[in-house]
Amino acid sequence: MAGGGAGSGAVPGPREAAALVFGSSAAVLVVELVALRLLAPYLGLTLETNTLVIGLALAAIALGSWAGGRAADVVDPRRALAPLLGLSGVVAAATPFLVRGAAETAGGPLLLLAVAVTIGVPGALLSAVTPMVTKLALTSLAETGTVVGRLSGIGTAGSIVGTVLTGFVLVSAVPVSGILVGLGVLLVLAAVVVGVRVSGWRAAGPSLALVLAGTGLGALGAVAAPGGCDVETQYHCARVEADPARESGRVLVLDGLRHSYVDLADATHLEFEYVQAAASVVDATFPAGEPLAAYHLGGGGLTLPRYLAEVRPGTTNVVSEIDPGVVAVDRDRLGLETGPGLEVRVEDGRRGLDRLPDDSRDLVVGDAFGGVSVPWHLTTREAVAQVRRVLRPDGAYVANLIDHGPLDFARAEVATLREVFDHVALLARPGAFDGTQGGNLVAVASDRAVDLDAVTRVVERRGLGWEARGDADLDDWVGGADALTDDHAPVDQLLTPYAEG
Repeated sequence: MAGGGAGSGAVPGPREAAALVFGSSAAVLVVELVALRLLAPYLGLTLETNTLVIGLALAAIALGSWAGGRAADVVDPRRALAPLLGLSGVVAAATPFLVRGAAETAGGPLLLLAVAVTIGVPGALLSAVTPMVTKLALTSLAETGTVVGRLSGIGTAGSIVGTVLTGFVLVSAVPVSGILVGLGVLLVLAAVVVGVRVSGWRAAGPSLALVLAGTGLGALGAVAAPGGCDVETQYHCARVEADPARESGRVLVLDGLRHSYVDLADATHLEFEYVQAAASVVDATFPAGEPLAAYHLGGGGLTLPRYLAEVRPGTTNVVSEIDPGVVAVDRDRLGLETGPGLEVRVEDGRRGLDRLPDDSRDLVVGDAFGGVSVPWHLTTREAVAQVRRVLRPDGAYVANLIDHGPLDFARAEVATLREVFDHVALLARPGAFDGTQGGNLVAVASDRAVDLDAVTRVVERRGLGWEARGDADLDDWVGGADALTDDHAPVDQLLTPYAEG
């Protein structure tokens, strides 16, 4: 078969051409999706992070396709394929070291530069493979449409397989570092095969040895990189830290953020203020010791379900936690024991709400987060209506929110609750109501009046300096905030991120 490139050497046959295009396209999507996981501990799983990674990947694909096409008309594509694959493999294998090293040592601009390099370089080089192979596969102008269309379709299929394989298999089975190092090794092996086929061992040997050495160094760097995870779950970099001030205290850290505090010896010890505030609402709203039927949107360390089981014997807790890895950490490291009084379902919270019968719960607790953001589909009027559906007439919804700055998200969520429930209250540090302080806020919604005097008394007994306001007293604070809906819930844009220092 004659090829379109100049020079000598074997030309990929139809199956080899298809394999190169399919594999390189799949690899681009693997790098893109894994990069999102790699960045989560440092930038969070936000819309902005997703947009950054997707934008960089698309820019790399566009640049690689354009440059690869131009280069295919100037150089022999056969001799370019191995270096493209090999260098991509080196960068992929080194990605965990580069990104984590930049984040741990400097952060900021250096981290963004590392992200641009580790997504942009392999994305561009691998995207250049398709126009190179297309040039080689063209033997006459009469078949241009057929060849281009076939290889384009094969590349798209590769992208789909790379996406599905990563999202449904690799991320749940292999650590992020392992995925990238493994991908790097596969790309280097492909480079070896292509290089030997084109030039033979003698001509290809020295350059391929350098590529192999670079991949080995990248793999070693990935192993030594400061990942900071005890476990890489499907959604999080999870770590459990001991509390030096309390022997039995443990902190669940997800993506670098302190999500839950669990006292292994005393379930009634509530370390975090927002958990104390939420517990105060429950204690003030329902008679002491009365068992409750509770449902929890989000699990984390399951601090509140453990508390309710301890202070209200006979309570039944159902928890929807989307991350099976977090549940495993709870069992292995945080002493979680499930049973008739505590059921943990691995599922999305919105799906979990759909499964619950009408008027079946006394209490619903909202404490689901992706980074510092409540998942948007749990914030909307439609989601809140589902909460109201499963609550009994005298039940209560208690939701943990996080916001800073002008608190635009918190105001919008309270406005949303007010559209669904008859009574809404908010507990927060006093600075949240005068615009000088953000952080955690606890919203309470019910169709029966919230006894703020009782709530305040319990809050004061716990020594919290939090304030409670409700109903008409929230009018000025909410202002003209629009309710969130399934059709329009710009949660990430409303949030003001917390900046340290």
